[in-house]
Amino acid sequence: MRGVIMYGPGDVHVVDREDPKIIDPTDAIIRLTATCICGSDLWPYRGIEPVDHTPMGHEYVGVVEEIGADVKTVKPGDFVIGSFVISDNTCEICRAGFQSKCIHAEFVAQTVGTQAEKARIPHADGTLVATPGHPDEDLVPALLAASDVLGTGWYAADAAQAGPGKTVAVVGDGAVGLMAILAARELGAERIIAMSRHPERQKLARYYGATDIVEERGEEGIARIRDLTDGHGAHSVVEAVGTQESFMQAVGATRGGGHMGYVGVNYDVQIPGIQLFFAGIHLLGGPAPVRRFLPDLIDRIWNRTIDPGKVFDLTLPLDQAAEGYKAMNERRAIKTLLTL
Repeated sequence: MRGVIMYGPGDVHVVDREDPKIIDPTDAIIRLTATCICGSDLWPYRGIEPVDHTPMGHEYVGVVEEIGADVKTVKPGDFVIGSFVISDNTCEICRAGFQSKCIHAEFVAQTVGTQAEKARIPHADGTLVATPGHPDEDLVPALLAASDVLGTGWYAADAAQAGPGKTVAVVGDGAVGLMAILAARELGAERIIAMSRHPERQKLARYYGATDIVEERGEEGIARIRDLTDGHGAHSVVEAVGTQESFMQAVGATRGGGHMGYVGVNYDVQIPGIQLFFAGIHLLGGPAPVRRFLPDLIDRIWNRTIDPGKVFDLTLPLDQAAEGYKAMNERRAIKTLLTL
């Protein structure tokens, strides 16, 4: 099969990989219908995470081809979506709703590698969710988004306690930030402030439900949020970037007693303890337990209540994955969908 391998930083190739096989009785083999490139894939691309001939990709939808003897909830022929973290969905932590911290948790990125024609998914019963049938072609991008960016944005908005009567501020206008805006709208937020400097992303933010746009950053951005909220700050703030500036901007934009959901992969972020102490806010974040949200998200997409697929603004065949990485790294694309 064909699959994407990152030889080193900035060095992406599509090569022949060995077809996956059932190893454990809880495995499933799926033939991918579509996959994509994530903003977090840019960390190894930029040399921030180690990479050496590594299989890439962790977002995936496709059709089950084969299952292990113990798999009960999906069968060959099912169209499925899976989380970017493997989980058994039965351990105490999974049952509490944090499948990304399952005792059997394993990241699909750089292990399974789903920027490929096929993939072996361990703990298939706990990781994969079947759709009601085979989707129309135009629904595939939306369903693919649920595998990570929609699920992650939804988790961020949920962690930030977005809901009726709330003002939500979203720091970050990438795919996850845009999906957090969509989630905040669906959860009933009264006002949604998108922090963005890019006209095309601002347009998409408004499509997904943003009521206000703030272009300022850092202390100026915090001041602008407070100006818009009578000096209080936002009830709910999503941090979807992962830099020092974005994280502290999110902390500063959250009102006392408010909630901040952080899902940006925050390499080298240093949080001044005294500043966090006196902020007096709730914090919840980390790798999103996408599996918790998948049944609801699939239902909303299937019924065409939401269309997260618009977050893909570049579509390329798998063989052109290197160009997809380059376009996202240069911010010429928000998110690249790879066709198979």
